[in-house]
Order: sequence, then C-alpha cells, then structure tokens
Amino acid sequence: MDTPPHNRLDRASLVHRLDRDGRERTTLSLYRYAKVDNPDFLRDHLFATWQPLGVLGRIYVSGEGINAQLSVPIERFDDFRNSLEAIDWLRGVRLNVAIEGDDKSFLKLIIKVRDKIVADGLDDDGFDVTDCGKHVSAEEFNALAEQPDTVVVDMRNHYESEVGHFRGAILPAAETFRDEIREVEGLLADRKEQNIVLYCTGGIRCEKASAYLKHKGFPNVHQLEGGIIEYVRQVKEHGLDNRFRGVNFVFDERMAERVSDDVVAECHHCGTACDTMVNCANPACNVLMVQCPGCTESMTGTCSSECQEFLALPEEEQKARRSGLRPEHRTLRQPDSARQAED
Repeated sequence: MDTPPHNRLDRASLVHRLDRDGRERTTLSLYRYAKVDNPDFLRDHLFATWQPLGVLGRIYVSGEGINAQLSVPIERFDDFRNSLEAIDWLRGVRLNVAIEGDDKSFLKLIIKVRDKIVADGLDDDGFDVTDCGKHVSAEEFNALAEQPDTVVVDMRNHYESEVGHFRGAILPAAETFRDEIREVEGLLADRKEQNIVLYCTGGIRCEKASAYLKHKGFPNVHQLEGGIIEYVRQVKEHGLDNRFRGVNFVFDERMAERVSDDVVAECHHCGTACDTMVNCANPACNVLMVQCPGCTESMTGTCSSECQEFLALPEEEQKARRSGLRPEHRTLRQPDSARQAED
C-alpha cells in the first residue's frame, strides 16, 4: 500500500489539522503475539478500517502478531474496540490507556509490516515464545519486590530507565532490547533460583524476555502484567504504594508521563535535576537527551555547539550539508554498566 498523501504533510501541517479537528482523544497501546498468515493483508485492513475512525498512531504487524501505540477520538472509541473484536485473535486484547492524556500524542497513522513486532534478535524457533513468565498484578509485584530473594529487572533501554524506574530495580546499560536480553541473562547468571520479576512500559518486551529466560533455565520468572502503564492504573484504583519513581518514557510526541513527583535524572549539560526528554533541534542529529529549560534556551534546543552552529546556517546550506554528510547519531551520556536503582 502506498503511503497516503496526508502522511507526507510536515509536522506543522499535521498539528494544524489536529487543531481544526478539535476532538478529544485518548492515547493507548496494545499488543498480542499470534500467528498471522498474511501481515500485508492485515496492514491494509487495519488502515482501511482505522483511517475513517480518525485513529492515529504507530503500528507494527508481522507474522508473530501486532504492536501498536495509538490515539483514538473518544467519540469513536467503541467503534475502534469493535474493530478489534472483529478479528478473532484480537478479541479481548488488553488496552493500556495512557497515564496522561494528550490530544497530540500522535500526528498521523503509520502501519508497517516488519519481521518482528519488537526487534529482539532471538531465534524464535529455538524456544517456546508462549511459555512466558507468570503475570503479576501491581499488588503482587509490590509484595514480591519486598522479598529479599527477589530481583526486579527493568527490561527497557537505558535512556528510558534513566528518567524513571522502580525502587531497587536492576537498570541494564543496553541501548536496544536486542542487546538487553543478552545483558540481563549475564547479569542474572548467578541468581537463577531467585524470584525474578521483569517489567517494561506495557508488557510486550517482558513476554519475549521472560520466555527466553525460562528457556535458559530460570525457573521463577515473573512479569508485571500490563507493564508500568497498567501498574499505575491499579495503584491509583486500589490505593497501593507506588514504588515507581520519576516519569514513564513513551515513544510518542509526549516523550514521558509523570508517575511520581520524584526527579531521578539530571540535565546532560549542567547536571541540574531534570527529567525532560528532548530531541536535538538539529534534524540531522536528533539525538535524544535530558535537557533542562535553561540549557534548552541557551543551546537553542541542540545537544552541542556543533549542532547549534549547524542550526544557525541558512536553510539551503543545512539541506546541502545534510545530503552530503549526516552527523553521527550519538547519545550524550553512555552508561558504563548496569545500575541499581536506589531503595
């Protein structure tokens, strides 16, 4: 399917279109592992069904299922839910509604076919991906986390855990999920018999990681049901102790959702306590960083003096340089090793 013309609009035009639309929206995510015989047909079907409903978001489909982050007009939410129920293997799928709402969390509808719904680098034929860890509720998670023989592991990338994480969790240094699975296996090598509890944003990464660890001989693997998003919902609904500190990183226009008032990160430039995630304003760089308002102003939203100087060039010269030499993508702060969150 060719990309629809409206998906080629620039960001300002997309924002303007949403402003004119004016409908209140809800942000949510969903995933499910399942055997999909024709991912291309599924992509086309979802686009044809969801575009008229005004659904926006980023959706990946593959032969192993679906992974979706979405923005849905509230007035069409029932229609959206019905569209899921009409697909037999998506009936009853859990919808993780965002902690904080934002009508502009997504600006367009993108549905792509990929080899996997999450890039993990694993040979799925080598183990049973459905034999995952035991799902635990927020209350059960808190109880397990209090036990001295429990190991809580953050299955997100280092830049996600940097701005928010559970108390006492192991925070791997990996920048990709592919690298993190192997890193976690090594970090837990001498703790195989302990209770291991994995968590991530919405649960999808823990499905695969917990099954892999069980395959590797870890008998007591658990995973937080619905991830951080569902945990926060249950904490609020049942008045539970909130063990999460900071903000929950999200892969949309919001960048993060506030979970607690704690600020566990610091500006990559000046060291001020801060958990605001931004991308470098130089489009040829776009590096992700933690940057306080003062440094954002003084550095014009860029990550370095080189990018600041590049951004000050005439637009035509920027385009010419971008076509010839693209600045190397880098993170401002590379962790040396896994960290342990403070209690």
